[in-house]
Amino acid sequence: MNYERLYSYRFRGIDQEGRVAVWREISPHVHGLMGNPQKVLDPAAGRGEFIGAVPARETWAVDEVSYPEAAHKPDTKVIVSPIMEAELPEGHFDGVFVSNFLEHLHDQEAVAAFLEKMHAAMEEGGRIAIMGPNIRYCADEYWDCADHYVALTHVAIGEHLYAAGFEPERIIPRYLPYSFRGILPPSPRLTRLYLNTPLAWRVLGKQFLVIGRRQSV
Repeated sequence: MNYERLYSYRFRGIDQEGRVAVWREISPHVHGLMGNPQKVLDPAAGRGEFIGAVPARETWAVDEVSYPEAAHKPDTKVIVSPIMEAELPEGHFDGVFVSNFLEHLHDQEAVAAFLEKMHAAMEEGGRIAIMGPNIRYCADEYWDCADHYVALTHVAIGEHLYAAGFEPERIIPRYLPYSFRGILPPSPRLTRLYLNTPLAWRVLGKQFLVIGRRQSV
């Protein structure tokens, strides 16, 4: 599948500057929920909206597509490669953020293999945060994406994390709205208000956020 063309079509008409501005609010919020790690990997970084705004000392971005317009910080280590082929330092990261990626893997075994690779790249006690569409709350939209292969809920993510050697610490079934085409507009002010109003998550949230702590296995 030509992912570059696919995502160009999918995100047509979406203001990239607006996306970046909204992620400047989301990234610090997620970072805080993770315990403020300082060596952070985004293994499916896309255009770098998260990793470009996360307040960490060291940042790594991996994606199999190169985006010239990516919002990386100048000192971010950028690797253009499928994540399962990327060379990562062993036991290095204290934070990994996975956003809207696992549903693109071809089956549950691929999800397990990916999480095992993340476990190997992280130091003991580090935290991984996984965000993605929760099919329990967005089944009517989930299969509209040509590259969605695996249906996941917050419960399944907790199981996957534990099986891969993580202890699930926080499970939020409903966190962000489904997409930037949804109810949440690309407004930093409204995003900040939304993030500070957990009751709104229970109404508008269609994506889970699950945080696990790396254990030795």
